[in-house]
Formats: sequence, structure tokens, C-alpha cells
Amino acid sequence: MQTPESIDAVQTMLADTGYVCGRALATVVFLSLKLGRPLFLEGEAGVGKTEIAKALAASLGRKLIRLQCYEGLDASSAVYEWNFPAQMIAIRTAEASGNADREMLQRELFSPDFLVERPLLEAMRPDENGAPVLLIDELDRTDEPFEAFLLEALSDFQVTIPELGTIKAPEPPIVILTSNRTREVHDALKRRCLYHWVDYPDFNRELEILHARAPEAAATLSREIVAFVQRLRTEDIFKKPGVAETIDWAKCLLALDVIDLSPEVISDTLGAILKYQDDIQKLQGSEAKRLLDEAKASLEPA
Repeated sequence: MQTPESIDAVQTMLADTGYVCGRALATVVFLSLKLGRPLFLEGEAGVGKTEIAKALAASLGRKLIRLQCYEGLDASSAVYEWNFPAQMIAIRTAEASGNADREMLQRELFSPDFLVERPLLEAMRPDENGAPVLLIDELDRTDEPFEAFLLEALSDFQVTIPELGTIKAPEPPIVILTSNRTREVHDALKRRCLYHWVDYPDFNRELEILHARAPEAAATLSREIVAFVQRLRTEDIFKKPGVAETIDWAKCLLALDVIDLSPEVISDTLGAILKYQDDIQKLQGSEAKRLLDEAKASLEPA
């Protein structure tokens, strides 16, 4: 599929995959596709940053390649490594057969046959369906040396393997970087990207998202779920629930055949929306009833 020609087309394209986004996010996605610039998305966990890459890949018919970041991630883990066990077997086989020509064996050992491609190198390979979507997820979990390497890789869309030479992408991949902002990402990397802060959606948009992701939920229950979660986010808790938790909670309630919310149901299913015991403890008993009453009151016509 060709890239969309307008902001409205981006919204429609993503909506067809079940991803509901506002015009501001659709605009920056459109510009990223149009200009071939990486897109850097920051926001709280669970607001849909990773899902935008999945939705783009699905709607454009492109391959999704995900580099999940973590502390200690280095270039070799992100780009390539050599298949050491297979190399050892080849060495022993050559020795056993008496054909251990050192120079020839070295060329064979460091050939593409023994190369294990990691996400960055895989994203630079040609694909008949078009350039893949490269998701560099939770970049804030890595350290500054990896950021510096990534800066160079994303500037030229090429990597160098000493034994094979430089490999350059025939067509730059569609790059989406995400961060939960557990630390600040260096300005030099941000300057190479288009930037967007993905915030929690308002009531109407979250309700629209829930209808798209859990269409089997009754309208009344969906409104109560969204109103309660929206109210919960205003509380002093350690980890506010994201949209992902809203969807998970709705599916849990549907599995329990819940028709409408009650304090008892909320207390029994808090583990679907809150992930820390201290937060769950705060919502036990009368607190759950208070929030539910406030949520239902907000749904009443003025």
C-alpha cells in the first residue's frame, strides 16, 4: 500500500486497524512518512506509543521489526553477531576432513552464511513490500553510548561489518522510537526526529478507542469503565492506568459477564488496571465506591 496523501487519510488508515488517534498525532505521522524522518514518541506507559508502529505496519502492509531496548544493550546485540556454535562446528568438520585451509576457512566463517542479523541490520535489507517499519521501543532504557551509535546509524541508514563491509539501506525504513521518559534522551538524537508527546486521551477519545478494541462491550458499561479510569488517573497513585489497561479491564469484565460496575466488582478486578500493591490497597473498600460514584455522576447530563 502506498503512503497516505493527507492527514485525514492517515487517521482513516489507522482507524481501519483499530487505532484511534487525534489530528495532532496523525499530522506528525503524516509528516514522518512524507519527509522520511524518524518519529520520536514520548509518553506514559500504556498510552499507545508501541501500537502506532504496529498499526502502521499492518495498514501499509510492511514488515514490523522491533528492537526492544534494555539496560546494557550494545551495537552487536542491535545490529548483528556471528553464529559462534555453527562456526565451531564448521571448524571441527574442516579439521576432521583434513581440509583446514586457514584463509579459505576464515573467509567461509565470516560469510553471510554465519551472520545472525539483528533488528537494525534486518531493517536495512531490501523488501519487496517496501521499507519495513523499525520500532525502537523504550529507548530510555538504554545508555548514552548506544544513543550515540544509534544517532550515526539513523543519520546514514547504514552499518559497517568489518568482515563484510558497509551495508546501506536501499530505502530508509520507517522508524518509530518510543520512550517512557524514565530518563531524558539526548537532544542530538531528538533533533534527528519529529517529536510528539502521546498523552492520555480525553473521555470521548478513550471511549472511541474502547469501542474499537472491545466492540462487544455494551455502551453503558463502556462509558462507566472509561469514566472510572479517567477519574482514577486524577488520584495520587504510583502508576496511572494507561489505555492498554482500560482495554484489558473491559475484556476482564466481559469475561465475568459484568453488566455494570459496582464497588465489589472493582475491588475484585483491580489487578487488571493497577499493577502496584500500594495503589490497589488505596482503592479498597470505600475508596472504590467514592470513585465509582464520582465517575457515574460525571456521566449524568448537566
